[in-house]
Amino acid sequence: MSWLHISPDSDFSLHNLPFGIFHTGDDRPRAGMAIGSHIIDLEAAAGSGLFGKRRFFKKVFAQETLNEFIALGKPVTNRIRRKVREWLELPGTPENALSILADRQTATMLMPIRVPNYTDFYSSIEHATNVGKMFRPDNPLLPNWRWMPIGYHGRASSIVVSGTPIRRPSGQILVPGGEPDTPIYAPSRQLDFELEMAFVVGKASTLGEPITVENAEEHIFGLVLFNDWSARDIQRWEYVPLGPFLGKNFGSSISPWIVPLEALKPYRVKGPKQTPLPLDYLKSKGAKNLDIALEVTLTSP
Repeated sequence: MSWLHISPDSDFSLHNLPFGIFHTGDDRPRAGMAIGSHIIDLEAAAGSGLFGKRRFFKKVFAQETLNEFIALGKPVTNRIRRKVREWLELPGTPENALSILADRQTATMLMPIRVPNYTDFYSSIEHATNVGKMFRPDNPLLPNWRWMPIGYHGRASSIVVSGTPIRRPSGQILVPGGEPDTPIYAPSRQLDFELEMAFVVGKASTLGEPITVENAEEHIFGLVLFNDWSARDIQRWEYVPLGPFLGKNFGSSISPWIVPLEALKPYRVKGPKQTPLPLDYLKSKGAKNLDIALEVTLTSP
């Protein structure tokens, strides 16, 4: 229960409390948390003394991205989330409510993080098989997938926040009925979208020192929705031998809100049985998978 009205069907409930970067038309980006139809202005909340260390957190939450905040680590970021929830569950409306709350409907959402690098993975045997069918219909699932995570490094500089227009890319494509193995240069005719989830990793690590499976969650701050736009005809021609390049690097969209990993605890399930068993360094215990329903809605012209 909260003193703030939150619609029962809102995605932004007390159990979620995701983090993002916003401004209210003043061109002053700052950190916030979504709750119902509102945004909790974390810079203002820090200024009111909600988190202690008033000057320190006010400076952290006045940044244009969440990178510095995420780098503080789970003990700190989870404490901030807990403090906000306690504030929302106070028995009466706090005196500082008006100065801390902003209207989510009229706010402008920005890229929540600066992305120095990102890796795109096959998330499941179904994912790997379906993609393989596009390029290797007779041999869709290669044997190494059963043994190790398969991914590629994408272009971090072309990741944009949801709602940013994506330009249709041009490149070399093979035209059905045209000269065999002779491409033309043209706009993509097979622009595809992918409904994915991305993990935001923010805790510092040391170059050359592996992070164990047991410690991985200390580094995962939260999750965003991710749309890895794909020009399939460009990708099909360039794919062999090195994999994705121009067909995959012209744009990727992420949701503006980062849902903390802790908020998804109720959706954890055990993964499917792995055959063969993974090598020791990849073995994990407990419920590490997430059972979350996702859907896409297409709106035509």
